[in-house]
Amino acid sequence: MLTSDAPVRQLPDRGISARKRSSSSFKPSRPSFLPTKMAPSAKTTSTKHKFVVDYSRPAGDGVFDGADFEKFLHDRIKVDNKAGQLGDNVKIVRDASNKITVTSTIPFSKRYLKYLTKKFLKKNSLRDWIRVVASSKDVYQLRFYNIARDGEEEEEE
Repeated sequence: MLTSDAPVRQLPDRGISARKRSSSSFKPSRPSFLPTKMAPSAKTTSTKHKFVVDYSRPAGDGVFDGADFEKFLHDRIKVDNKAGQLGDNVKIVRDASNKITVTSTIPFSKRYLKYLTKKFLKKNSLRDWIRVVASSKDVYQLRFYNIARDGEEEEEE
């Protein structure tokens, strides 16, 4: 508890006065209903994230190169703030059916995968023609913009 006779000191960067606590300061005790130590769990929970990027439409037209995209992901995905050092935590697999599967045992965001995909498209000057669409909970598809339909609407107006 603060006493009125305790000396007042100025905090250097904020200019707010604060009272110096006495040596017999209040120490909150732990409530009796909380356990003192957490019991070790019998099973370690390993979060496993699996995301798929389907690039079959642009690859079918010969615009998109899956090998370059796989290398780009391998070089750019950060694990512990270090790019390119995936280790056993993140696996990148390219399927024969024009899909890349990213499997992670550490927390990994689907949004981060979309960000990297858009960055790759911009780097290869494909961002103006291809968009990244979430087709299901853990799948992204690369699709072309519907340019033909947009042109028909302009002609009608």
